[in-house]
Amino acid sequence: MTGQPGVLFDVDGTLVDTTYLHAVAWWEALRQFDHDVPMAEIHRGIGMGSDKILDHLLGDDRDKDADDDLTTAHDVLYGAWWERLRPLPGAGDLLRACADRGLAVVLASSAKERELGILRKIIDAEAAITAATSSSDAEQSKPAPDILEAALAQSGVDPRQCVFVGDAVWDVKAAAKLDIPCIGLACGGTSAAELLEAGAIATYRDPAELLRDLESSAIAKLTGSA
Repeated sequence: MTGQPGVLFDVDGTLVDTTYLHAVAWWEALRQFDHDVPMAEIHRGIGMGSDKILDHLLGDDRDKDADDDLTTAHDVLYGAWWERLRPLPGAGDLLRACADRGLAVVLASSAKERELGILRKIIDAEAAITAATSSSDAEQSKPAPDILEAALAQSGVDPRQCVFVGDAVWDVKAAAKLDIPCIGLACGGTSAAELLEAGAIATYRDPAELLRDLESSAIAKLTGSA
């Protein structure tokens, strides 16, 4: 059975301006456990889940007994910002524009369920969203493709008729494992050059720029209008 065409969206750093807040929260959490990791290194790891970022930053051969407490410290520190989070320019309008073109709109997020609820309120485009994933839907986080596989399964989107929109190199790598084209947005702090080098098919500054150029984008090709 052939599924419907659709667009999968990463959320953190792609639709909501959270990347640097996550970096600060990890930086402080790591310091609480006597790990002094430069902020730039942490930023480059954002987009991975806690199951991957600690290995990425601290090495896989470390003592992992404190990992759960360290992750909890990050969650508490980051949670203090929830009420002040803001959508990135054009985020809600972009989702609505995709839905108006008959495309399924799927949030492929690795956020915890409660946090995802907050993010959805901030985006403020509920009527446009077909399905959304959370951390409980994936065994491994990006760059593993688990969360994208869950997003496809929950939405019924055909992987041969979809595009993934993300802001991190890890988004591009996860999409590549499923042969899904990935559009990169630079609003999460990763440059267009880095996203293209990782394999993104195109890059835009933020959701607003992608919306402005939507008719000439890979998204429009899903509906045969490009």
